[in-house]
Amino acid sequence: MAEILLSEAEKAFIHHGVQDDLRCDGRTRLDYRPIILETGLVSNASGSSRLRLANSDVLVGVKVELASPLSEKPLEGRLEFFVDCSANATPEFEGRGGEDLANEICRFLQMSYMSGDTINLAELSVLTGQQCWVLYVDILILECGGNLYDTVSLAVKSALYTTQIPSIKVATMDGDQPELELSEDPYDTKRLNTQNVPCLVTLMKIGNHYLVDPTPEEECCSSSGVVVAVSGTKKITAVRKIGSGSLHPESLVSMLKTASEVGTVVNKILMNKLLEEERAGKTQKVGFMR
Repeated sequence: MAEILLSEAEKAFIHHGVQDDLRCDGRTRLDYRPIILETGLVSNASGSSRLRLANSDVLVGVKVELASPLSEKPLEGRLEFFVDCSANATPEFEGRGGEDLANEICRFLQMSYMSGDTINLAELSVLTGQQCWVLYVDILILECGGNLYDTVSLAVKSALYTTQIPSIKVATMDGDQPELELSEDPYDTKRLNTQNVPCLVTLMKIGNHYLVDPTPEEECCSSSGVVVAVSGTKKITAVRKIGSGSLHPESLVSMLKTASEVGTVVNKILMNKLLEEERAGKTQKVGFMR
């Protein structure tokens, strides 16, 4: 992330605003900034979305391919995440500057989806122990405006919601090898149940209080925080501490409880908006690649 240079007076102003539950942009400590979401933007992907949270901008594309399942999980397909930070997002991403952040986000997403309650990977199995669907989730960070973890997770969930998986049938056996037949109908597809796919909630501690959806300036004023993955059933699937400062056990418990409540609300609102967009039918796309 790009380093924000703030004077002591500016930091004090931010601290006092958080203390009074009135942040610099008028939000309370548990308010998010405006979110703009579009889906189905990349025509050659199985599913896609672009999400803008204030000045943070993320594009996600999902491709589905047949592959062999993992030997330790022969009954399941799998998800693989790839994160790329555009050099235009921030000057610090030029060259290989964004690799560390990309790897951190990628690892935490993988950890968040490991719980069996988030997504039913058995639905991706085609032939037990032989063939399965693999969902390659490609994430491109176009712009950094704070709170990247939350932005990426919401965009990923939206892209997975719109992902179309082709219907496939197992034909008669040819010797010992079964033949797979893809449906010729492009609309003969299925979708995963993404109701319990986790959303990430970032809480940063400033002074004696904590807040969600921090701006870059607020991130600069905080020495510690947590990123919490919360499923649609209010279950916490992963936790990651960020920052060099320490957290008191009581503060950590309170932050996890707040993250669970906020994450449940965010999940519900996102799913309702995705359903509304689906019911509205095809609309003119005005975003990326259109």
